[in-house]
Amino acid sequence: MSRIPGIIGCGKMAYALLKGINKSETKLLDGIMVNDTDSGRSNLFQHEFQAVPTEQKELVKSCRLVILAVKPQQVQTVLASTREHWTSDHLLISIAAGITTSTLENELGIHLPVVRVMPNTPCLVGEGISAISGGRHASNADVQLVEKMFNSLGKTLVVDEKYMDAVTAVSGSGPAYIFLVIESMINAALQVGLDVNMARDLVLNTMRGSVSMIEQSGEHPAILREQVCSPAGTTIAGVRQLEENGIRKAFFQAVEKAFLRSIELGKDK
Repeated sequence: MSRIPGIIGCGKMAYALLKGINKSETKLLDGIMVNDTDSGRSNLFQHEFQAVPTEQKELVKSCRLVILAVKPQQVQTVLASTREHWTSDHLLISIAAGITTSTLENELGIHLPVVRVMPNTPCLVGEGISAISGGRHASNADVQLVEKMFNSLGKTLVVDEKYMDAVTAVSGSGPAYIFLVIESMINAALQVGLDVNMARDLVLNTMRGSVSMIEQSGEHPAILREQVCSPAGTTIAGVRQLEENGIRKAFFQAVEKAFLRSIELGKDK
């Protein structure tokens, strides 16, 4: 199989992937072909990665490794328009949320190796985590190749596909939850009189340091939280208010809603 890939969908995640690969020792970029409905995006990839803008059908005909990086609602249209050019010699890598490997296999009607990936936006800065699942016809070598590609964007985790909707709800959507928490803390800091630069610096470093403590100590977050809460102190007063306002309930419901929406996307394809 040719190691020259084609990418259908030149969004932020595809950009991050090529940027990461370009910095790594994974040599996949020579002659790469790209396709996007927005010619401006294709031109960007041409300028930054020397990619070749190509029609979808020609891309599938020419490349044996194809990364499908379009929105879930666009997957069926792309596959329908290119169906006749897919073969069992292709490797299809999909990062479309909610779309199962069996859906892709059945849509094309051939024994096609498919690997599904759920990355997240911190991949843009090399700090992402990507969950990977191989389809029925994907070999260990196929999965390992995809691991190598996405390791250039952070960490990878090979999982059973039955977990992918939950992964989507936790790590795929998770950065938005964290950004919202950080935004709220910064706004709260402004409310009590800190200027925006000081607030941002304090919140970001508090978040970063707290994560490092969890990683380095190996302790459960609840234990570390208890260590910060002195009797009748400031921290326990703040934690009590968060609990009274339903912070746990909010996260439970947010993750569940995202989980159910991922399932819906697979059905709505």
